Amino acid sequence: MATTPTPQGTLRQRNVAPATKKSKDGAFSDVELDNLVKTATAKAKSAGSELDYKIVFAVITVLAFVTRFWGISHPDQVVFDEVHFGKFASYYLEKTYFFDVHPPFGKLLFAFMGWLVGYDGHFHFDNIGDSFPYVAFRSLPAILGALTVSVVYLIMWESGYSLPACIVAAGLVLLDNAHIGQTRLILLDATLVFAMACSLLFYIKFYKLRHEPFSRKWWKWLVLTGFALSCDISVKYVGLFAFITIGSAVIIDLWELLDIKRPGGALTLRIFSKHFAARAFGLIVLPFLFYLFWFQVHFSILTRSGPGDDFMTPEFQETLSDNLMLSNAITINYYDSISLKHKETKAYLHSHADRYPLRYDDGRVSSQGQQVTGYPFNDTNNYWQVLPAGADDQKLGRPVKNHDLVRLRHLVTDTILLSHDVASPYYPTNQEFTTVPVADAYGDRAADTLFEIRIEHGKANQEFKSVSSHFKLIHNPSKVAMWTHPKPLPEWGHKQQEINGNKQIAPSSNVWLVEDIPSLAADDKRREKPEKQVKTLPFLRKWFELQRSMFWHNNQLTASHPYASLPFQWPFLLRGVSFWTQNDTRQQIYFLGNPIGWWIASSVLAIYAGIVLADQFSLRRGIDALDHRSRSRLYNSTGFFFLAWATHYFPFFVMGRQLFLHHYLPAHLASTLVTGALVEFVFTQDSAEPETVKAGKKGAVVPVKRHLTARERFAGQSLAGAWIATGVILTVVAASWYFFLPLTYGYPGLSVEQVVRRKWLGYDLHFAK
Repeated sequence: MATTPTPQGTLRQRNVAPATKKSKDGAFSDVELDNLVKTATAKAKSAGSELDYKIVFAVITVLAFVTRFWGISHPDQVVFDEVHFGKFASYYLEKTYFFDVHPPFGKLLFAFMGWLVGYDGHFHFDNIGDSFPYVAFRSLPAILGALTVSVVYLIMWESGYSLPACIVAAGLVLLDNAHIGQTRLILLDATLVFAMACSLLFYIKFYKLRHEPFSRKWWKWLVLTGFALSCDISVKYVGLFAFITIGSAVIIDLWELLDIKRPGGALTLRIFSKHFAARAFGLIVLPFLFYLFWFQVHFSILTRSGPGDDFMTPEFQETLSDNLMLSNAITINYYDSISLKHKETKAYLHSHADRYPLRYDDGRVSSQGQQVTGYPFNDTNNYWQVLPAGADDQKLGRPVKNHDLVRLRHLVTDTILLSHDVASPYYPTNQEFTTVPVADAYGDRAADTLFEIRIEHGKANQEFKSVSSHFKLIHNPSKVAMWTHPKPLPEWGHKQQEINGNKQIAPSSNVWLVEDIPSLAADDKRREKPEKQVKTLPFLRKWFELQRSMFWHNNQLTASHPYASLPFQWPFLLRGVSFWTQNDTRQQIYFLGNPIGWWIASSVLAIYAGIVLADQFSLRRGIDALDHRSRSRLYNSTGFFFLAWATHYFPFFVMGRQLFLHHYLPAHLASTLVTGALVEFVFTQDSAEPETVKAGKKGAVVPVKRHLTARERFAGQSLAGAWIATGVILTVVAASWYFFLPLTYGYPGLSVEQVVRRKWLGYDLHFAK
């Protein structure tokens, strides 16, 4: 066995032999070498048309469409998150503003499909189980899901793998119940996974043209890679993981281009800078511009007021027609009685005669002052009169303005709102809110009853208005913000919300608004509603505001869910998600992958890691068990697939939000690529002799730097072992796929015994009793 002192492979090492030595009369320039590559490639193309690959590609594509479209109209009811994404598509068609934590591209595609079939958006997908006939919406993810199978096959084909390897990788996606189930419903993951797969395919095609830099094809695939990445992150923010995958490969590629000893000669810094700038433009700048474009489309369509208004600032809401901000905003004057509402929890600022207990459950002592709480219903105990800071200021009709100091008098109990340095019931670090008699408020407690009206994004001397002025109530002496949260107080607080002083002023959870001015007569001139013009805001300002709101609400998705799961459970398929049930027919849709397929793919990931570790250990001991080409493919091509799996899986371990099995689908797709590649590695023997051509004045032999097809690499060799392995894998995977089909397609209904037989790992299936 031959030995080498150093390893031949790195994560992105090119499939080339060591550089030849230059001579004065026989040196080879990059141009000459590239011409040799083109000549050799042309000869290779003429050697065979790869008709068998094309036939299998057509068959797999047809099967993918059949498995995704079979019975797609069942059930004719709203299923799982269709209640959200179907509704959003309807809102687009009605031009009604809505809010969602995900970027708009995927939802825009659904709206486009609805528009194509003449749907007007009147059905709002309000409840799971509602009947609806709009199969066109489901056709979009079904089409993309079917094409994803084809893209997986093309990734393996473009990477130069044998036909068995291509079939294994594509077959594991074709016959996967999770991919089928997720792509038959109005959900975003079909678009996400398709865009992720396309980004891998396009980058591979771009990388194969690395010896033809800045050519038209080189630019085409670079731009398409950037477009696919943009579509990925424009569907869900987890699309960022694809940027990490491609970005890691690009960084390693640029590092090799910077090598002064690179085969073909060193690049000048000017040429290297062009390579860097081209990749930065194609994979960062263009994707960002495409990303902005979808938001521009989003804003251009959604011009009418809708359910998403409350998530945005008053300035943003005033850009929407039919908005309450335009019609109901009334200037608030001193001595008006108002009701204050917390923007986030929708609770009203409330008080009643009951007092805080002497001691809380943890032993801390309270002020025993009058309780100030958050109450979810409209009530006269929610009414507060706005008083000026000065006791002798009796002037009526004077508007309250931004940054004014005010006092708030609780009308029912005739007391003044106060905050002081006493710990609140639940938060020892936050200040208690209570009220004191009027005499005390204008006496020795005068300073503690002063509050600043601080309007969000407000200007100096801006008038304080109902509905439209979102504001923070800042206690003047201590500079804490009035705040509340959903956790109810104990029985002594009537299960109402705690109100306290938050020392962290910046969070948006401190924002309140004035819902109404009950002291204002119905026929008061201030209630007159003259027609107002819809305002405008610059695109980037609207975009930044929406981004902030999306990120914040996305991070708040931490509540428990009965079907949530943890990342360590996904590769082993330890649990699924119940999407839909029908008691009468005992039918159910249970989102679950193909157990056999997932376990095979997960096992292969471990085998791959073991092979790489064993190879590195052997090389450390001076044993070279692999030829150069096999090691190059193991580390470079298969390593790229493994990198895609890792970057789409491990980041979920540091996320604090709700997670579900569908978050693993992009990583699962990458694991099928690793499986196909490893089937070839284990069951075939690659040719160790590199292809060469003669060049130079002396006819020196030069290794050809190009990707070889599987037909060239395995010419004259038997692939029987790979075919047998492929047959065995797909047979058991197909059997498992068929066994779980009733849970994927939602029919036929299963008996108790049949359901129990499918609870392989204790899956929480319905109708098991």
